[in-house]
Amino acid sequence: MTQLMKAAKSGTKDGLEKTRIAVMRKVSFLHRKDVLGDSEEEDMGLLEVSVTDIKPPAPELGPMPEGLSPQQVVRRHILGSIVQSEGSYVESLKRVLQDYRNPLMEMEPKVLSARKCQAVFFRVKEILHCHSMFQIALSSRVAEWDATEKIGDLFVASFSKSMVLDVYSDYVNNFTNAMSIIKKACLTKPAFLEFLKRRQVCSPDRVTLYGLMVKPIQRFPQFILLLQDMLKNTPRGHPDRLSLQLALTELETLAEKLNEQKRLADQVAEIQQLTKSVSDRSSLNKLLTSGQRQLLLCETLTETVYGDRGQLIKSKERRVFLLSDMLVCANINFKPANHRGQLEISSLVPLGPKYVVKWNTALPQVQVVEVGQEGGSYDKDNVLIQHAGAKKASAAGQAQNKVYFGPPRLFQELQDLQKDLAVVEQITFLISTLHGTYQNLNMTVAQDWCLALQRLMRVKEEEIHSANKCRLRLLLPGKPDKSGRPISFMVVFITPNPLSKISWVNRLHLAKIGLREENQPGWLCPDEDKKSKAPFWCPILACCIPAFSSRGLSLQLGALVHSPVSCPLLGFSAVSTSLPQGYLWVGGGQEGAGGQVEIFSLNRPSPRTVKSFPLAAPVLCMEYIPEPEEGESGDESHVATDPSATVHPTICLGLRDGSILVYGSVDTGTQCLATCRSPGLQPVLCLRHNPFHLFAGLQDGTLAAYPRTSGGVLWDLESPPVCLTVGPGPIRTLLSLEDAVWASCGPQVTVVDATSLQTQQSFEAHQDETVSVTHMVKAGSGVWMAFSSGSSIRLFHTETLEHLQEINIATRTTFLLPGQKHLCVTSLLICQGLLWVGTDQGVIVLLPVPRLEGIPKITGKGMVSLNGHCGPVAFLAVATSILAPDILRSDQEEAEGPRAEEDKVDGQAPEPAPVPASHMGRELTRKKGVLLQYRLRSTAHLPGPLLSVREPPADGSALEHSEEDGSIYEMADDPDVWVRSRPCTRDAHRKEICSVAIISGGQGYRNFGSAPGGSGRSAPCGETDSALLIWQVPLTL
Repeated sequence: MTQLMKAAKSGTKDGLEKTRIAVMRKVSFLHRKDVLGDSEEEDMGLLEVSVTDIKPPAPELGPMPEGLSPQQVVRRHILGSIVQSEGSYVESLKRVLQDYRNPLMEMEPKVLSARKCQAVFFRVKEILHCHSMFQIALSSRVAEWDATEKIGDLFVASFSKSMVLDVYSDYVNNFTNAMSIIKKACLTKPAFLEFLKRRQVCSPDRVTLYGLMVKPIQRFPQFILLLQDMLKNTPRGHPDRLSLQLALTELETLAEKLNEQKRLADQVAEIQQLTKSVSDRSSLNKLLTSGQRQLLLCETLTETVYGDRGQLIKSKERRVFLLSDMLVCANINFKPANHRGQLEISSLVPLGPKYVVKWNTALPQVQVVEVGQEGGSYDKDNVLIQHAGAKKASAAGQAQNKVYFGPPRLFQELQDLQKDLAVVEQITFLISTLHGTYQNLNMTVAQDWCLALQRLMRVKEEEIHSANKCRLRLLLPGKPDKSGRPISFMVVFITPNPLSKISWVNRLHLAKIGLREENQPGWLCPDEDKKSKAPFWCPILACCIPAFSSRGLSLQLGALVHSPVSCPLLGFSAVSTSLPQGYLWVGGGQEGAGGQVEIFSLNRPSPRTVKSFPLAAPVLCMEYIPEPEEGESGDESHVATDPSATVHPTICLGLRDGSILVYGSVDTGTQCLATCRSPGLQPVLCLRHNPFHLFAGLQDGTLAAYPRTSGGVLWDLESPPVCLTVGPGPIRTLLSLEDAVWASCGPQVTVVDATSLQTQQSFEAHQDETVSVTHMVKAGSGVWMAFSSGSSIRLFHTETLEHLQEINIATRTTFLLPGQKHLCVTSLLICQGLLWVGTDQGVIVLLPVPRLEGIPKITGKGMVSLNGHCGPVAFLAVATSILAPDILRSDQEEAEGPRAEEDKVDGQAPEPAPVPASHMGRELTRKKGVLLQYRLRSTAHLPGPLLSVREPPADGSALEHSEEDGSIYEMADDPDVWVRSRPCTRDAHRKEICSVAIISGGQGYRNFGSAPGGSGRSAPCGETDSALLIWQVPLTL
């Protein structure tokens, strides 16, 4: 037993071998895994070891020692939760095998064939083995907890093995199939249904088979939450802290891989279902089976038809598929009975719904039209509103004595009100010219009329805005009429909630951009098979623009910052498709001459220059400083009461001549608020700020710190700054962390306390004295660094300063630049789980990194952009803006409201989504979205009662319709809440949605995908001109 526990703890191949030997005497047989069904590819050659007699000791914490700190007490409690939840999980897995699988396999006559049994319980035994080994090692850890207080390394050892990923992937990808088999058996075999009912009644907690089998899908989010809690209560310097951060990274990476595999499996299954519904000879079938298309989005939407007067006539659910180059709409088709009136089970329970394709259109021809924005987007005379047969059904609509208005009718009413207001204003003017005084005909009454009309207009505008939130209006090309005139038709879909609408508009917009020549393909995955396509979340090149309007001067790029503005006036589609709102400030200049700042507005469909101004010297660096948050400025917080001292966002510029300039960034007024010269007029190479100081890294190795002030300008630039000598060479880069500032000088990095400005320590980031640290970016608990020579980047821990990983970028670009041995990293950026690396060859590499508070280790192969620059990538910058919160406000009423009414027209009452009260609180306090976003394809529209994780009534009366024999509920990224068929409204209460764009600056534009020697696409700017490439990142909803 001791041998077995040691082996499990070591978690290596050697350890597994020791484990095998240790248990050999207790092994009843050792054989290869049975194949699932007839498919050979399912057999991964996993060894199945049946450990028969060993019952591992249950992990138990001893009595709590005296004198523990509050944090140690909390850690003990969290450990207790881990032990208890793991024990309960292992028990559940055993119950699945002992109470369900084994009896079903042994039962005579069989109610479920052996093959189906294997398919339903696929990989459960292997998952149990993984967790039994983990539990054995856990019990030894618990026994010595008070002496060691270490748990992180155990998670790393147990869950970093590829076997765990393989087993869980198989289970997750097979889950929908397993549930379909169970449902079909419930409908066709009363004995099977009876067996499930008996088992549920006999179980102590009345949890159904479904409730037990969904637990593996919930396991990793639970582990992540527990480890996040443990990490919060583990102080810096604790021996377990780095291990916990690595464990969090390991679990997050595992979860992300499972996510991606589940997404790909679902994508293949959906496209197969769609292909089955199309005749083999049709052109659509050939397009779908070619394997060239990715499924970007697929959802059940409600199509609505409105009559002439704007009343709703009918609505029907459709399945809408957004593929990489086309949009397909299908009826969800079920045949409940055959010609003899019997249920055809085979058609009721496919792996997903069966479809009948209604229409499909090439993406470039699809237009999203918002109410009130029809303007010049199409010729109204040529638009035929779909469903001419609407008049027949209109009588039924009127019979209910209710008229449901669509957005176009609301817009017409708004226009009528505007006309009436114009007339009333004329009347008011005429009244003002009257000489006599008349009752009810005076200025007071006239002004009341005007105010009342303005109020009505505001109400109507809100109604239109609300109606737009969940209505997706698409203009599609139809067949020409007899005269050959092109005809378009409008389709109106109701989305389940505003988030869904935003998602559709955003993905449609990006999919269209993705069809441009430069994005076909835009990224390459350097895989051995050369077949793997770039995933659907790839950033898409939106535009390439010259960085400076004055083409004659050969200006070199220095720096770029984004100054965000919130634009509440934007329509719904504009918010979902436009680049992040605000202004880009681009700085540069000529060597030995003056500098220049160019300001671009991102508030239009494509960026445009709104202002440029010259400076005395080239711009070397910039820093955007947002408005200080309340209470952030410590003692000075009371000054905010004085309106004259209100601090607006500012932009600081560092110049080659030693000047530091502070500009107001509220608009393009570009008022220079303050200016100063650096000590010794040294060139300002980098600027960073924290709540207490503005830091400037200078050419001579001095770090100048300007303190916070209470005036309208944030920093005291008039008094001499606090100066620290970091080293003999230039300070190339600064990084501001929560409680420290890192400054680089040569290969050394110095850590300075953020408030006292005392040097805490310094460490060597590179062994070569001639190499300098040029870039530092932070993610989680790590910092990635790039150097002045060499193609490697290195990862350091923010707390122990330990060197954790080194990645050679050149290996990712060899196939793009054959024969190019020397490569140097010239820029770094981390954004939304991606590390962007710019090189001196103009190539940009993208590497995935974890997003949570773990260690940002690189585990994937990454991708290389086929769009780049002709010279070095001067900088990589991010532009983000938060989508206006009022777009998502009161989602429950606004998203459910219109649909509730329309559902009633169809004779169906809407089903309210259960949102536990406690859930909202937790959603707001949770740090970042927990990962596993498995979207299990819903079968809620199939016949048969419901399936859920609810407990049945205690008297057992409700077991007539056991929860086992119903439909699968759709599960979003939080497994606690289950909702029928549609995503639940709790999705609507997410925090803000970020719109993100990445900007790279460099010399010219180059497409690496074009033939060698060929010019590729014609670039919008010359090879020597400075250019900006702007990538749009799909909204993560």
